[in-house]
Amino acid sequence: MINTHTLEYFDTMKKLMLILAVLFGVMTASARDNYSHDVDVLPDAAKTVLSRNFKSDVSHIKIGKEFGKIRKYEVILTDGSEISFDKHGNWKDVEVGSTKSVPSGLIPSPIATFIDNNQSKAKVTGIEKNAYGYNVELSNGVDVKFSEKGKFLRYDD
Repeated sequence: MINTHTLEYFDTMKKLMLILAVLFGVMTASARDNYSHDVDVLPDAAKTVLSRNFKSDVSHIKIGKEFGKIRKYEVILTDGSEISFDKHGNWKDVEVGSTKSVPSGLIPSPIATFIDNNQSKAKVTGIEKNAYGYNVELSNGVDVKFSEKGKFLRYDD
């Protein structure tokens, strides 16, 4: 036989589960990525990077969210170039087509000098900035790792 305390416990647990399900639904709905064609959704720093370094127009912008907060922006230009920015508008990753080069204004000078001296026939087709330094992709298929100060670390496969 079930006593009154057991029924109250099950009743409370059902209510708690319902509340958790509703909260999860709200969080999931607000965490969806948004898309835009309007450059004005970007932080000023990102707009500056785009205007100073790229001639192509913005095709679309993916606004990446987690738990309802903006975490990153992924911009695709009409020429196919892709630029990722953090929530503050700092660029994190740039990819261009194999016949193009990442704009020189985005390549730290020690990295540009190393590429000119050691891979002079290759173009920089991608550059990623992370906490440990830079990952650079070249048009000849070579990947190069650099420190956060642009010091050569190694070639990567």
